Amino acid sequence: MLISEMKEFATFDKATQRYIRRSLDVGFGRTDPIATWARDEIEAASITAQGRFYKQLEHLRVQIPDDSGLDMLEPFLGMLTTLAAFDLGQGRLNSFAAFRFLYERLLGASVRPWLPAAFCAAAALPHLHPDHRRELLQSISESAATAPGWSNREAVFWPEWVEKVDVAAA
Repeated sequence: MLISEMKEFATFDKATQRYIRRSLDVGFGRTDPIATWARDEIEAASITAQGRFYKQLEHLRVQIPDDSGLDMLEPFLGMLTTLAAFDLGQGRLNSFAAFRFLYERLLGASVRPWLPAAFCAAAALPHLHPDHRRELLQSISESAATAPGWSNREAVFWPEWVEKVDVAAA
């Protein structure tokens, strides 16, 4: 499974890969995300905003309802959709596959049944440019949107920032 997850990550463009790594750093406090990822003041502000949104992750992790947990649907799905809307609004997650890849790591395997709904809701919001909304909504396959069941296997590949190494010096 590790190899297939690595291959999937490799299919994402460089900007998407960078955003996923940055988001995991923000979500898990792995490094100082502004020092690691901000290339300018605009990106620093975006990372700061992302940190404010991602403070909800811990609460979301413990509130994930089971498949039939409709009693907890409103607070959970509302918060998940808000986070998804922020991430999709950054313009770096350009497909359901990239979104799913990130959120399976941020929230765990038990969130899988809820990802298509949160993705579609966030991708349809008016804060996104119509062309971007179309691209996002067309990226979710029928099989992903109508899956009869989801794996409970946790992700095994966790992309991290790797400092560039000077090959000549090594």
